[in-house]
Order: sequence, then C-alpha cells, then structure tokens
Amino acid sequence: MTAPTAPTAPTAPTAPATSGPSATPGRQWRADPYSLALRTGQGPLFLRRTDGWLLPLDVERWCAGTDAADESVLARCRGSVLDIGCGPGRLVAALAERGHRALGIDVTPAAVTRTVRRGGTALCRSVFEPLPGERRWDTALLIDGNIGIGGDPAALLGRTADLLAPGGRLVAEAAPVEVDERCEVRLDDGRGTLGTPFPWARAGRRALLRHAEAAGWRTVGSWTVAGRHFAELVRGRRRTAAAARTAPGDAP
Repeated sequence: MTAPTAPTAPTAPTAPATSGPSATPGRQWRADPYSLALRTGQGPLFLRRTDGWLLPLDVERWCAGTDAADESVLARCRGSVLDIGCGPGRLVAALAERGHRALGIDVTPAAVTRTVRRGGTALCRSVFEPLPGERRWDTALLIDGNIGIGGDPAALLGRTADLLAPGGRLVAEAAPVEVDERCEVRLDDGRGTLGTPFPWARAGRRALLRHAEAAGWRTVGSWTVAGRHFAELVRGRRRTAAAARTAPGDAP
C-alpha cells in the first residue's frame, strides 16, 4: 500500500546521535543484556525497578512472527508506517510484505540488524532525534510497552504528533494492568547481569487515553486481543488543564 505523502526510507542504518533528550537511555539499550537477548532470540530479560520489582520482557514473542494481537494492529495501519522502538522487526517486516512503506527505529544496533535480516528497513535512531520524513508519516506505532520510551508519555506523544502527516494516526499499546508510573529501571538478565539505570514509564489503558487526550490526541478506537490492550488515536484539540485532571471514564 502506498501513499503520496510517504517518505523515502533510508537504505542503511545511520549511527545514532550522542546528544539530545534520549541520548542517555539509548546508550543503556545498546548494552547487554538486551542486545544479547535479541541476538539469541530468547530471555530471560527483565526491567528491574529500583525497589527490586521485576517486569518480564517477552523477547521470544518479539523475535517470533506476528500473532493475532499484532495482526489487529497491522490491519489498522494506513500508508507509510513508522514503528517507534521496532525491536527485532516483526511488525516492520510484516508491513513490508503487505506493500507498506515502513521504517523501524530503535536505539539498539542488534535490533536494527535483526530487522534488516528479516527483510525490513530500520534506522538506529532515537525518536527524539531528527528522523526522515518528519510530518509525512501516515501511521506511527508504539507497541510492546514503547509508550514508556524516555520515561515521559506526554513528551513522547507530543514528539510522535510532530512526525505524522495531517490526518495521520497512532496505534499505541497500553500496559495490561491499570498503572500510571514513571520510574528508573535497569535491564536484568536474571543471572546477575545488570545494565545502567535509565528512565521508563508504564501506562494502562485509562492512563494512556488520559495522557493522549491531554497531549491533543483523540481516540477513534480501542480494543483488546489476547490480553493486550490497544488504542487508535488521531490528532485532536489539546484539553484545558482543568479537563486534563479527569481521566476518561472517571467520575467528575
């Protein structure tokens, strides 16, 4: 599927910048144990919070083919697609097979390498750095917990809006539980190897919709498949500060 506003995707990965708001977290994700997990296609791998709480990361699913939940996301992609935090590239490869002009971006060279080997196009770059085709992408994806990138959903949603063409849409995945937190985490391979700390965030369905509305997005659809929760968003009007204090579905 093609679109007149689709950008020309680069043919080779470009080295990431070393400055900007995402430079520090980017370095953490380029280090083991995440890179090793992507190379081998398996975990265990966790995000470890400072209080010791562990969030399992589903490396095996990321490295496998698309499942029913992924297919529900792909069905909502239109025109050119930017996959933010593409990981090993299952969605980018599937989109390319379906005729979309698709680009994955990820701060981890191992993720970019794996995406390219699967037949996708990927760039080693943070979403907060300059990207090709800014304001010309038709669809953006924030899947597999990537609403947490940078530890600030509002900033990430604002930046994503700047990347889309007029009328462009964002498909975002929420956490499977109702949570709204910003925290510092480290990568943990479950065998004693830890990465350096970096900021992260988690947002459940209601929190995601609340952040999105406050950032000027309008929800046009939400659904659940196999326990995974998604929302399709378009750019709308930014809410007033008073309205932003009440989450969608909350009692006033």
